[in-house]
Amino acid sequence: MTALREAVSRLRRELAVYPSEFPERAIAEDELAALQVMANSGTPELRRLRRSLLLIAGSAGSVSALSGGLAQVRRAVELFGQLPVD
Repeated sequence: MTALREAVSRLRRELAVYPSEFPERAIAEDELAALQVMANSGTPELRRLRRSLLLIAGSAGSVSALSGGLAQVRRAVELFGQLPVD
């Protein structure tokens, strides 16, 4: 859980100081806030974690200045394992 909290916090800080606007910035900010709540709750839902990660990657993934923070969030989400096959 610590890795997720740290990764989300880092990416939120990087996004906050990123000087340029981009069309889906609000989506990234909203999903990072949702990840922060899940990380702080102590019981994140894997499907929701992965959904948030996909939305963040889709909205901010093209911003090279955020790539390190985004990769850290991805690694933290992957620590929770794989979704079961239905």
